[in-house]
Amino acid sequence: MGKAGTVLKQVLETHDLTQYGLAKAMGVERTTVYRWVKGDRDPSADTVVEIVEALKSLNSQAAEDFVKLYLGDVLSDS
Repeated sequence: MGKAGTVLKQVLETHDLTQYGLAKAMGVERTTVYRWVKGDRDPSADTVVEIVEALKSLNSQAAEDFVKLYLGDVLSDS
């Protein structure tokens, strides 16, 4: 499973969000989100941005958590 799918699964579970809800917010089929979460497909970089925007519309903390978990400390000096 790709990192985006692993992180997305964790964030959806932590914030009690559904794959269907995310799919609806993104305007994609639920099976698309399912494939990301199960690791059958990895979202493109542009799609990761769309995921963050959709998560933000559903739960801003979920969006923040996704970015932190996905990117980690990319910008930190350590």
